[in-house]
Amino acid sequence: MTDSASPTDPVTPIVKTEDEWRRDLAADQFRVLRGHGTESPGTSPLNVEKRHGVFHCAGCGQPLFSSETKFESGTGWPSFWAPLEGRVATTTDRSHGMTRVEVHCAQCGGHLGHVFPDGPRPTGQRYCMNGVALTFTPAG
Repeated sequence: MTDSASPTDPVTPIVKTEDEWRRDLAADQFRVLRGHGTESPGTSPLNVEKRHGVFHCAGCGQPLFSSETKFESGTGWPSFWAPLEGRVATTTDRSHGMTRVEVHCAQCGGHLGHVFPDGPRPTGQRYCMNGVALTFTPAG
């Protein structure tokens, strides 16, 4: 896994056995976070979440995205133009006959989704995340 974390802001890896992950996650969360699955588009309530706050990894609770970077991509999945610094890692995904950049939680390694170079300014990136892989904590 290629870690995009800043060396000044390290994350402590969380390591669990497959049985521990199965015990700690709901079945749909396990399928996505640990099995690299994808939820059906338009099924996550986080897709329409508009409040100020922070999106966290559903596997380990690490903060991943600020609501300030969330935007409506029209894809059916929660989308962001940037993660919180050092909180995600990426790998090359060559599954399904295509090459994509897969996004993982830098702390637990859970699969979150993919990042594409067709997002809005200022980054031009679209972090297309599975809502089931995230939780949301409103500000205040």
